[in-house]
Amino acid sequence: MLRISDIRYSVAGRPLFEGASAVIPAGHKVGLVGRNGTGKTTLFRLIRGELSLDGGEIELPRGARIGGVAQEAPASDVSLIETVLEADTERASLLREAGTATDPHRIAEIQTRLADIDAYSAEARAGAILHGLGFDAVAQQRPCKDFSGGWRMRVALAAVLFAEPDLLLLDEPTNYLDLEGTLWLEGYLARYPHTVIVISHDRQLLNRSVTSILHLDQKKLTLYGGNYDSFARTRAARLEHQQAMARKQASERAHIQSFIDRFRAKASKARQAQSRIKALERMDTISVAIEENVARFAFPQPEPLSPPIVRLEDVSVGYGGKPVLRKLNLRIDQDDRIALLGANGQGKSTLSKLIAGRLSAMEGKVHASSKLRIGYFAQHQVDELRLEETPLQHVQRERPDTPPAKLRAQLAAGGIGADIVQTPVAQLSGGQKARLSLLLATLDAPHMIILDEPTNHLDIESREALVAALTEYSGAVILVSHDPHLVDLVADRLWLVKDGEVRPFEEDLDAYRRLLLSGDAKPAKPEKAPAPKPKPASKAQRADLRAEARRCEARVQKLEEMRDTIDARMADPDFYLKNGAEALEKWQIKRAEVMDGLARAEALWMEAMERLEAAGEDA
Repeated sequence: MLRISDIRYSVAGRPLFEGASAVIPAGHKVGLVGRNGTGKTTLFRLIRGELSLDGGEIELPRGARIGGVAQEAPASDVSLIETVLEADTERASLLREAGTATDPHRIAEIQTRLADIDAYSAEARAGAILHGLGFDAVAQQRPCKDFSGGWRMRVALAAVLFAEPDLLLLDEPTNYLDLEGTLWLEGYLARYPHTVIVISHDRQLLNRSVTSILHLDQKKLTLYGGNYDSFARTRAARLEHQQAMARKQASERAHIQSFIDRFRAKASKARQAQSRIKALERMDTISVAIEENVARFAFPQPEPLSPPIVRLEDVSVGYGGKPVLRKLNLRIDQDDRIALLGANGQGKSTLSKLIAGRLSAMEGKVHASSKLRIGYFAQHQVDELRLEETPLQHVQRERPDTPPAKLRAQLAAGGIGADIVQTPVAQLSGGQKARLSLLLATLDAPHMIILDEPTNHLDIESREALVAALTEYSGAVILVSHDPHLVDLVADRLWLVKDGEVRPFEEDLDAYRRLLLSGDAKPAKPEKAPAPKPKPASKAQRADLRAEARRCEARVQKLEEMRDTIDARMADPDFYLKNGAEALEKWQIKRAEVMDGLARAEALWMEAMERLEAAGEDA
């Protein structure tokens, strides 16, 4: 259990927490939400003990392990799989000691503990986590130094997930994942065996992965049961109730004050007036949480063009003479809303650059309307803003002949208010920088907007504002995003970029999630008429299936007995007194072989049971 009791903390004299309290039971999955700058990341640092409280207390069970992703995995010569395995420090320490220990009693203790923590299946678990985060079997054997910082952040995430700390603190974990990794992480966090607190602006992750929402607002913490949608409904109802009560109290105050003003000077009513003055003083004012208005987005509307606005014929595109995508035959109309699916490295950004005209075709033809204007936003463009310049100076450079008043109006339409138009970009938040980049990309009223990861710096409310703006926009939208909620609400067509090809994905995002979790993200074929039901199995066939299921079950039981025998022998100090420590490796190999056989036997048993059930027999 995590207990936060009446904590206070300030930064440079600005209070972030004043009497904030919350209790999070063990095993709960919690989403920590609140506006940017309210102190969510600071709370994580306070929980980890990296900062000292001004007052109050944060309590965790004695010996509880806290884990999180503070920085990317080092660029070392160690392979990805070994880097992740080393994150389980107890397992790594025991294995090292097992290689040098000579005392039979200690060897037995080590082997018992290794069996308890399921150490011999660790490599398979680590590989599964890395695979879910986008690393295939070949990549898992490569050294960390072969990968960029963003990919090494995934390795660091894989390592902390593998270590399974008692309290897992994740701060915007999807910012360095693609959509595929995000969909995998949703399911993994929901199944995580210990307590999780995740800071995220990904509404769908908060709907699918957590069971409580911890809201940081006005320097206080409030825990709500349910996912994010449930929190939003409950909070809206609470605010509405508070406002109603505040209005009722204001009316009551006005009535009392009217009586006081009218009768205070009259001797016959003086006592009643004084009584009401005291009642007014005792009345606690009902405070109403003030919801900050979220700055809206507004994209200028383009004039219509004849369809198609872009058409690709047998196009191949890539870098350095090496194609990444081949034989593309695609069409885009002005009313299209297309989301690009596919793992990182498959070519989504390459396709975006090709459509935007920032990358030339190696083969084939790209046909585009002669009047076509394209607005292109990529995540890296936020980092290319001039830090010493103000937002107003950025747009003045693009529109030197436009009056400043009109430029200020355009900035306001994009959510850059009058209070920050003269602020150097270096002092702006990530969300404000993203808004400025989006504004610069759409100044020309483009007929098509290409958005490559537009939401990394936007909070939930700003993402909703972006959805509203894209809904009102009359041009085409090409979207690459790890935010499933954004993709669901904006896109009406899905293209899958995979294995050098781009093909329509005919189903929805939920179907794509199911394909990912099944390990096969191929475009679904149009549904066909249902196949005729198979004929019921005969009595003899059912007897054969029952016999096969019994044989498989017996094989599983035998292998489980072999495993238990090996574990008992390896946990017996007398075994090492008789055979010596050199026998350890032999029995470890034997146990690994048994466990591998057991996994295969269990799979065969399950298949046999499924066939038996399909034959109409109760398994």
